[in-house]
Amino acid sequence: QVQLVESGGGLVQPGGSLRLSCAASGSIFSTNIMEWYRQAPGKEHEWVARIRGSSGTQYAVSVKGRFTISRDNAKNTMSLQMNSLKPEDTGVYYCTIGAYWGKGILVTVSS
Repeated sequence: QVQLVESGGGLVQPGGSLRLSCAASGSIFSTNIMEWYRQAPGKEHEWVARIRGSSGTQYAVSVKGRFTISRDNAKNTMSLQMNSLKPEDTGVYYCTIGAYWGKGILVTVSS
């Protein structure tokens, strides 16, 4: 079993920054792929970013250059640094490892 808990969401103005964190517990391996997804109001889940191991990263086109994913395998944590936030980044952000999902954390980008 794997448990994932997101933190760090909130309200931010356009152009601002937020850092999301994900704490993982259970059967976690450093080679597991960890990912962030998000769901905007009224829309389906959207993949945001993934990290394999400690350095292999990929990003959705919509966030590339603005978001940075990282992980600390010793602490079983993953982070998503979000800069230059836009209103369209608003949504619930989820931390995932395979079929395991956290409960999500709300990010609202609004003036």
